[in-house]
Amino acid sequence: MSSVHVPRVRGPDLSTPNRNGGGRSDREGAPSGGALGSDTVTTRAGIVVTGTEVLTGRVTDRNGPWLAEELRRLGVDVGHVVVVGDRPEDMRSALSFLAGTGVELVITSGGLGPTADDLTAEVVGEFQGRPSSVDPALEQRIAAIVERLMARRGWRADAGSTAAGVRKQALVPAGATVLEPVGTAPGLVVPPADGAGGPTILVLPGPPAELQGMWPAAMAARPVRQALAGRRELRQETVRLWGTLEAQLATVLREREADLAGLEITTCLRGGELEIVTRYAPEAQPAYDRLGALLGEAFAGTLFSTGPTLDEIVAAGFADRGLTVATAESCTGGLLAARLTERPGSSAWVLGGVTAYANSAKEQLLGVPAAVLAEHGAVSPEVAVALADGARTRFGADVGVGITGVAGPDGGTAAKPVGTVHLCVTGPGGPELRALRLPGGRAAVRDRSVTMALHLLRVLLVGGPPA
Repeated sequence: MSSVHVPRVRGPDLSTPNRNGGGRSDREGAPSGGALGSDTVTTRAGIVVTGTEVLTGRVTDRNGPWLAEELRRLGVDVGHVVVVGDRPEDMRSALSFLAGTGVELVITSGGLGPTADDLTAEVVGEFQGRPSSVDPALEQRIAAIVERLMARRGWRADAGSTAAGVRKQALVPAGATVLEPVGTAPGLVVPPADGAGGPTILVLPGPPAELQGMWPAAMAARPVRQALAGRRELRQETVRLWGTLEAQLATVLREREADLAGLEITTCLRGGELEIVTRYAPEAQPAYDRLGALLGEAFAGTLFSTGPTLDEIVAAGFADRGLTVATAESCTGGLLAARLTERPGSSAWVLGGVTAYANSAKEQLLGVPAAVLAEHGAVSPEVAVALADGARTRFGADVGVGITGVAGPDGGTAAKPVGTVHLCVTGPGGPELRALRLPGGRAAVRDRSVTMALHLLRVLLVGGPPA
């Protein structure tokens, strides 16, 4: 991963629906990039994600990336997402840091529950110079929610402990705007104390469903609207290359730097795919048009998308052509079937899949001939073809996919070391095979194998650069 350095100018960071595609941010790699745009200062925000379970990696942060993207859509630039544990002093330090960057809005997630380590509302109130007290009406509303929840789930709890937890969740800093609970925890919009400077702080619950459910009300709150009043449009586009190195891209862009002023270009290499994300203000549209033409000319042999993800392209290809698919996987253990069925509506084209580790499973479930296994071994192009044919025949699908390999860390030999993978996609036009020697650990080998299978499907369904 790297950034492509073009003229560095801080620009308008307001986004618009003029956005193509998305990414699989749960996969390897993470983009980094240089800022760009014009000298106009736009609205900026910072995010604090709280929770020791998030800080230590026991729980993956889903709120920070979601909030950053939603703010981008609104035209708000996010410079920092800070993750802190459940220590009040760490939260205060994070708030101080973000306030020092000059942001207009800080958003916190988490720490609004009824337990002793849920201290966000109190800490934010103190930070903003607004002491907290119990809101009796809010306390009654939360108590009613908790009572209904306990009745519905058949829970029993000590009445005193429950009341104490409810009372804690009803603490509201003076002058704050209350956002009605989606679960049991209310949200808060806490402006600075009268006469004081600094950002408005939006306090949201930690559970992603509650945070996302509260988002519309948060954006409608007057203090938030006032904090974001200076936002401006920022467009974002994505181009995807398959099999191109970042160094190759950087060389091409360096030669045309003067034509690309006003563009913020970030790149991320993940599993062989080079993702190029460009953000720019509307006045830089001509520069982006020049970039698009440059990429199309320089990388005509590897550019496979100007927006949609690989998974989206494959899904659309099956839907548009009315074809069906079945899978037979050994070393990937069903990961391809999982990717294919991740999208709603995939039952229209995915008929089924078999995970066949043992040779006996390959023979009995997919009809792989014992003689082929004996002569060539389970990890061989011949078995990949037999797996694809078996899946296609057994499920009555138009397209069959077979994957077999050595994912490691054990099981490799001199002739077939760890990372050896054979794939076959067979359809109405016959089989297409690939033999791979993949670096990395077990997870990387399996993930890259699935990505290659999806590219083989892409070529079969919609054409484009070879896999």
